Amino acid sequence: MQKIVCKNPKAHRDFFLEESYETGIELKGSEVKSLRDGKASIKESFAIVRGEELFLINSYIAPYESANRFNHEPERDRKLLLHRGEINRLIGKTQIRGYTLIPVKMYFTNGLAKVELALAKGKKSFDRREDIKRRDAEREVEKALKRRY
Repeated sequence: MQKIVCKNPKAHRDFFLEESYETGIELKGSEVKSLRDGKASIKESFAIVRGEELFLINSYIAPYESANRFNHEPERDRKLLLHRGEINRLIGKTQIRGYTLIPVKMYFTNGLAKVELALAKGKKSFDRREDIKRRDAEREVEKALKRRY
């Protein structure tokens, strides 16, 4: 059972998502409580490799109101938890031109905070236009089928 905290609306629109990975995320106590309230955003975030570790950059988790002086910094870099082999595989794939790591959604499963990370390649403007044309054509077909019955 998953409780989805937030999704990245730009992920499917601006990128071709090729592979996805479920990663853990290293959080402080006030961050976990704020996530449980659903006060987070991964809209502009991405993941990078530093040394042999993976970090989530530009993610926003709102400060928890009851944490007072022990609160966290809202936009700090957060360490992602993945097996060494998977990190090495991602290092190799992100060195290929045009590939990046994009968080698709943040959620809780069995009480643990997780991030779904996708290996993605950016779409060009003509790719986006083709997607819009395809969606419009599908809508027209559905409308015609509904009128028919």
